[in-house]
Amino acid sequence: MTFTVQDPCQLVRKSFGDPVAEDLRFVVKSVVGEENFIDMVPNRSNNYCCGGGGGFLQSGNHEARRFYGQRKLKQILDTKATYCIAPCHNCHSQIHDLSKVSGAHFPVVHLWTLICLSMGMLGENERSYLGEDLAEVGL
Repeated sequence: MTFTVQDPCQLVRKSFGDPVAEDLRFVVKSVVGEENFIDMVPNRSNNYCCGGGGGFLQSGNHEARRFYGQRKLKQILDTKATYCIAPCHNCHSQIHDLSKVSGAHFPVVHLWTLICLSMGMLGENERSYLGEDLAEVGL
């Protein structure tokens, strides 16, 4: 299994910049293993927006939101990672929708889910976004 990570706009580009992006990668690599991590290009402060933030996810403009998300979808698919980790709920929902609607069907997982899974604390009812390869881990 391989993993890539979305740099959330509010946290990285609009707030704390590359230092928090480095912290994010430290946590991700600690949880999934450095050898299982594939970074998107571009990344950190230069990463692309998912297209779902700023209220767009809730606006009802599904076609426009999905159109603007195509760059992000291609960026994720170009990594060939099995999973996309999304620390932000808006990013998670947008990327999950892009995966589903495009037919790519890659799992999108919250960062906290992987942290809990790695600690053996993820309950059976909290595994709905995990792929089959991770759904039974730690049970």
